[in-house]
Amino acid sequence: MKEIKTIIDAFHAHQEDEQRTALATVINVDGSSYRRTGARMFVTENGDWVGGISGGCLEGDALRRAKMAIMQDKASVVTYDTTEDDAHQIGVGLGCNGIIDILITPITEEVVHHPIHVLEKAGRERKPQVLVTVVESDYEVLTKGTVLLYEDDTSFLAATGGADALLNEVHTAFAKKKSHLAELEVEGESLQCFVEFLPPPIHLIVQGGNYDIYPLLRLGREMGWRLSVIANPKKLDRTAFELADDILSSKNEDPPLIDEYSATILMAHDYKTDLKHLRAMLDSDIPYIGLLGPRKRTLKMYADLAKEDRGLSVADEERIHSPVGLDIGATSPEEISLSILAEIIAHFSGRSGGHLKHREGPIHKR
Repeated sequence: MKEIKTIIDAFHAHQEDEQRTALATVINVDGSSYRRTGARMFVTENGDWVGGISGGCLEGDALRRAKMAIMQDKASVVTYDTTEDDAHQIGVGLGCNGIIDILITPITEEVVHHPIHVLEKAGRERKPQVLVTVVESDYEVLTKGTVLLYEDDTSFLAATGGADALLNEVHTAFAKKKSHLAELEVEGESLQCFVEFLPPPIHLIVQGGNYDIYPLLRLGREMGWRLSVIANPKKLDRTAFELADDILSSKNEDPPLIDEYSATILMAHDYKTDLKHLRAMLDSDIPYIGLLGPRKRTLKMYADLAKEDRGLSVADEERIHSPVGLDIGATSPEEISLSILAEIIAHFSGRSGGHLKHREGPIHKR
């Protein structure tokens, strides 16, 4: 979502100079690619761009094609094939060894479903969303480049002229939490759409107010995550107020926003405070609880909870990560923060956090 926010900000900045713009979106990847489906690149007619569709090897050609799409006011699909030994193919020899399809769409205010406005709307609510981007269409209700945000079955069917088959693809994306390219038939006409699952950014809840929270907040901000701090506000540096979205007093009984994309780190460096916060988090549905400190300290907390008749279930033990972080030999606050964030990413990606060189098969699921 960070890249999408950057693109939205760039679009509004360029509205003032009345430049025409275009949006390039990765809609399909077959094989290896530095960026995956859903990666975006925003382009202006004078050649400025933000975002990215590859590691830098395709952006130059995509920029040229985007400027052409702006001039022609016509959406187009460009395919880059880096699997063939062709000296004339863009990106050959770069080691990606994949086929990447890019939809390039000029952005005009006249369109009913303005792509940037749709992306903005998707980011207003903190919940999983599904976007549908029309890639190819013989179905007159939906033109190439149209972007739709699913809100409910009724409004989606109204916007698509009753395309039940496409609605089924949306439900599939929600169920699998995965984007896909759908080829279907609606009223006898062919339709190809990129059905994109968009999870909200991870919400990191940092419970503590010592100096070691700041590198964690800085890295979290760089990731584009939502950040909350629970601490004594009087003991926090100004930096915390600049970086965090929410500052909650540790004496406040109101819980922070918690959903299935939330993670918390208990790092007050005070046993009683961390135990109090652990009790509260165990009573919530938060899927990831990280405890700073040695395993011995955590076991003592488990024992104290058992004395209170608050024994941990197997599910509780699975969501508690102690000592928190991946084993990278981290010693400084910055390194420890990197270790913690890496483990959180692995958790929400359903990965183990091991060495990629030991992974069997491709890096990304296909």
